[in-house]
Amino acid sequence: MQENALGSLVGSLVDNRYQVKSRLARGGMSTVYVATDQRLDRDVALKVLHPHLVNDGSFLDRLAREARAAAKLSHPHVVGVLDQGHDGDTAYLVMEYIKGHTLRDVINSKGALSPRLALALIDPVVEGLGAAHAAGLIHRDVKPENVLIADDGRIKIGDFGLARAVTTTTSTGALIGTVAYLSPELVLGKPADARSDIYSTGIMLFEMLTGRQPFDGDVPIQVAYQHVNSAVGAPSGLVPGLAGEVDELVQWCTASDPEQRPVDGNALLAELRHIRTNLTDTELDLQPPAAIQAAASAGMAPGPGPRGMGAPPAPARMPSRMPQSPHAQGNQGGPGNQANHTELLAPIHGDDVPRGRPTEVISRTSNPTTVFSAPASPPPASSRPADSTPVSSTPVSSTHRPVLPPYGFDNDDDREAAPLPLSKREQRKLDRHEQKERSRAAATPVRTLREGNSRRRGALWIVVLVILALLATGAGWFFGMGPGSPGTVPAVANRTVAEAQQLLRDAGFQSSTKDVFDDDVKAGLVVGSEPDAGTEIRKFQQVSLFVSKGPQLFPLPQLTGKTLDASKEALNGAEMALGKVTEKFDEEVPAGTVLGQAPAPGTAVRHGTPVSLTVSKGPQPIPVPDVRGQDQDAAFRAIESAGLKAVFADETVHDRNVPKGAVVSQEPASGTLTKGQTVTLTISEGPKLVKVPNYIGKQVEDATEALRKRGFQVRVNEVLGGFFGTVRDQDPVDTEVPEGSVVTLTVV
Repeated sequence: MQENALGSLVGSLVDNRYQVKSRLARGGMSTVYVATDQRLDRDVALKVLHPHLVNDGSFLDRLAREARAAAKLSHPHVVGVLDQGHDGDTAYLVMEYIKGHTLRDVINSKGALSPRLALALIDPVVEGLGAAHAAGLIHRDVKPENVLIADDGRIKIGDFGLARAVTTTTSTGALIGTVAYLSPELVLGKPADARSDIYSTGIMLFEMLTGRQPFDGDVPIQVAYQHVNSAVGAPSGLVPGLAGEVDELVQWCTASDPEQRPVDGNALLAELRHIRTNLTDTELDLQPPAAIQAAASAGMAPGPGPRGMGAPPAPARMPSRMPQSPHAQGNQGGPGNQANHTELLAPIHGDDVPRGRPTEVISRTSNPTTVFSAPASPPPASSRPADSTPVSSTPVSSTHRPVLPPYGFDNDDDREAAPLPLSKREQRKLDRHEQKERSRAAATPVRTLREGNSRRRGALWIVVLVILALLATGAGWFFGMGPGSPGTVPAVANRTVAEAQQLLRDAGFQSSTKDVFDDDVKAGLVVGSEPDAGTEIRKFQQVSLFVSKGPQLFPLPQLTGKTLDASKEALNGAEMALGKVTEKFDEEVPAGTVLGQAPAPGTAVRHGTPVSLTVSKGPQPIPVPDVRGQDQDAAFRAIESAGLKAVFADETVHDRNVPKGAVVSQEPASGTLTKGQTVTLTISEGPKLVKVPNYIGKQVEDATEALRKRGFQVRVNEVLGGFFGTVRDQDPVDTEVPEGSVVTLTVV
């Protein structure tokens, strides 16, 4: 069923199941229609592929595999893939129909969004991508057009499965999708993974925050070139006042090197929600200036400034909780970044780094979680108090935010010594800390008001020294051999509680137990300890043992009697997986209704357990047997034995070809019915009796014509050659005979 010259299937029936109602959209790979699934009586989105993708049989096989993989993903923020098929020249995908609009419509109508709205809209997209990445699916075409926003507020990402199939079937498959959102590795034809989706998501977030895309050009190849050779600027370059954490989030996602991005959607989701929770209302509700929106709508070219669009950004710090990719270590300054050092280096303005204030830097030789505080520039000697001492590098709490060194320095010494600009939030915390320290110092007396007696002071000093000696001795015993001495927590995993407690007692530790669910460790055995095995702690610190209760089990919901869609929603709500779906005929249960499930409802199983469903196909169709010409009793038995009901018409009919008492017609004569439906049989009265007139003495031609008009067959016997052409004798004559009988004329 090929699309007509106007490119529309509206009004047609695809695969004898999907009635096309209207066209929604048309893209480079497919046309999307709204259709009604006649089997389940519901509206679906029917994506029909363009002919140039249908001619490759291997592509259709890949498409089927990708569609099956995508159909297994059931998530509230991912558009469900319901069916896939091939009807003649039409290859199609059937997806969940989301009535509403797309994120592209929101951006086109509102322009730049507030951080609160942008982060709220991107959150379910990242959550859906995280679920897909965990299931081994990569989208490859993340863009606003593929983010669907339902009228009831639900947000889903669609088109899983199609992009991968196209990518693997074309030599230029890496450029399938919208070039504005392509990751550098896809532009270069390298394999894509979850981090490619993260890059596209970062570009999309940049556009939501600023109202425009980071790269533009007259032709797509110019945009693709910028993805590979330029760094995405900070959104605050277009939206002044934007929180530094939001800048860092965008630039983390859009790093040119995939190793510097979040490893997948779940890693990005954790940091995104952390930022949303910690930003102030003022930062979240920041409204982009009208002038910025006007400049964006006028197509302003990227400026050369340090924060301009398309220009290399100022060195940005990784967000506080952003974990590096496990492959990213050791790449700073390596071959992958060497070519971009000049482009990535940008001037740091005075308003970016507070003068004379401590700036957080991290030592390459220190633990990555240890942050040191050092003065950005020492105060002049003349202004320094006489009793002041140089500020040394002092460890700060590990909860303080670690900061990665910036890009673009000429050598390692510069990279270690150079301070990094603080975010606005960090600067405010630092200001409050300094103010408290100054207040505390001002409230501390520097000189006693009483001089006291010197002899008394000497005795007091002796007492103090004795007490200190006793304390030192007691502390030495306590921390050297007593309960405060250090010890290493032994490995207790997969041991019984008694064995684990004995091991801890032998090592000098006291223990407590806590029951936990665990899918891998047998019930009654120890899962692990807190602190972990191998940790060195003081012996007076208690060690907690986590004892397995076995896997946590949950009862399966009742699915029998529900529709297939309702059953999928119930499984999703119970965090169970959809297993094999089998269809069978049922004479009483409507099509699309669940007949049974395995395991049975109420069975206690783990989360993620696949549940197989048996779904009704409705009553089984029965071919109508053709009994025309059969005796009425034989016809009745044939209809009844087929599972149908035979009834006889009230009136009989004459038929010259069907003997009396036989079936002359039936309704319906063919096709299929369901069990118990009716077939109406009409019985023949045999031929109709007609009187034969007397044509003796008539000319043979006139007699023959008259007899034939009455439905008789005429046979002529000529005597003496029939010279006169007169009928001398006729058989039969002046009697009634069945219609169509033979009348013999003797002619002289």
